[in-house]
Amino acid sequence: MYPSPDFIDRQLAFLSSDLLAFLPEIVLAATIVGLLLLRIVTNIAVHAGYLAILGVGSALAIGIAQWCGVSALLPHNAHAGDSIAIFSNFLVHDQFGLLIRIGLLGFLVVVQILCLITHLPDRQESIEFSVLLCGSTLGLMLMSSSNHLMMMFLSIEMASLPGYILAGFAKGRRAGSEAAMKYVIYGASAAGIMLYGMSLLVVATGTASFPEIATHVGNLEGDSSPLFYIGAFLVIGGLMFKLAAFPFHFWLPDVFHGAFAEIGLFLSVASKAAALVLSLRFLFALTGSSDGSFHQTHTNIALMWTSIALLTTTFGNLAALGQSNIKRLLGYSTIAHAGVMMFAVLPFNRVALVPLIYYLAAYLLTNLGAFAVVAIARKSLPGSNIQDFTGLIKKSPILAISMTVFLMGLIGLPPLMGFAAKFHVFANLYHLSNLPGFRGAILSDFFYATLVLLALNTAISVAYYLRVIKVMMLDEPASKEPIVINLPARALLSVVVSLTLVFGIFWNPITQVAQRTETTFKQPALKTLRNSQP
Repeated sequence: MYPSPDFIDRQLAFLSSDLLAFLPEIVLAATIVGLLLLRIVTNIAVHAGYLAILGVGSALAIGIAQWCGVSALLPHNAHAGDSIAIFSNFLVHDQFGLLIRIGLLGFLVVVQILCLITHLPDRQESIEFSVLLCGSTLGLMLMSSSNHLMMMFLSIEMASLPGYILAGFAKGRRAGSEAAMKYVIYGASAAGIMLYGMSLLVVATGTASFPEIATHVGNLEGDSSPLFYIGAFLVIGGLMFKLAAFPFHFWLPDVFHGAFAEIGLFLSVASKAAALVLSLRFLFALTGSSDGSFHQTHTNIALMWTSIALLTTTFGNLAALGQSNIKRLLGYSTIAHAGVMMFAVLPFNRVALVPLIYYLAAYLLTNLGAFAVVAIARKSLPGSNIQDFTGLIKKSPILAISMTVFLMGLIGLPPLMGFAAKFHVFANLYHLSNLPGFRGAILSDFFYATLVLLALNTAISVAYYLRVIKVMMLDEPASKEPIVINLPARALLSVVVSLTLVFGIFWNPITQVAQRTETTFKQPALKTLRNSQP
């Protein structure tokens, strides 16, 4: 059926309002276009990283203004606490998605600063590099706001394609090229699996819109159909690829090993954050979830999700034990933390927001610091093997102490932020095991067992993190020639270490920000579905 004139008029009437909600993405897209136009100009005297920071910083400022409720930058007749479907329900604008978008933009600024500090890349290739980072971030921002299966697929591919190129950005490095090829192959396979699963879900539910899928599931009197579960499992498989969850993790250690540490940092943090937010939105719709009802479909999907999460964190920790390369070790550590963050998504409603946001914030700071140390030390050490960090405390105390803080944060030791993050996740699991909908069921007992297994996994992670700390702090280096660290690098590490300590002691600031998103995390109001009928 062709769109009617009235439908087109409604689209145009709401377009300006929708564009206001989309303003940070528009500024980021304009930055990408501006950088590409600069490529036409030869012999550019300035590094494109500075221009990218200016554009991304502008988008970040707009996002913060929207978060603060500046009415001129909000959709028409909307308030900061509203959940609004935009662009014919393909995207949703709410406080939760806005917070994640602000976090992604802020993280991109920090990554660009780190790349300038470590001189990656040089001025000639800086435009392409910045465009790829900005393009991938744009896709990640769309992932965090997706409200439709088609937008879900397009945003994942938009975020992934630049990542394939970034993984092999180092020209002439065989390891980087091999990593990029593996990433592409796994990514293409995951995309095909996900797209097929989406087609099955549309057949099973009759719609591709998240709110309408939730309505369909909520109206079921019994369990969902086998076709629904097959489609859901295949789509979740595609999300597992972005999360590097077991058994879709095979690409990640090789990519981290072959790519620059700065690229590993971007892929390990930004893609995980967006994939988890998208997973929460998708599972919120898939289970027809609310704060008080847990029907059979919800329980079955929760059991499947929890099983994958437990396998992921266990495999990541066990595989990290045998690693001799620091980047591969951090890669398997990323897999283990992805599993823990998957537990934070339970029970697929607003209850998950505080533990998820806190864990994401802690993971961002600790992983940012660890990869920053590896990147800053790259030109001063013979390689990225753990033994290359032998006696680092005598060569560069600031690098060794910073790395120790970040690794202890990844373990989850107090008073660092990692402890607060794991406490939130563990407390959430304990709370879920006592919910009326799960108590007495197999899932309740499974949650109790999971708490014990997660504690054992934390003990396993102590072994490989402390091995790196022992090499840096106690072993004697072959040479005690000092490593010179410039002032910007010192400042960056000092700020990240300080934040890791401060937010590990004072939990309320991040918790209060996370709680502010709870009231807006819901299916968009019916009035926002006004342009769904052509």
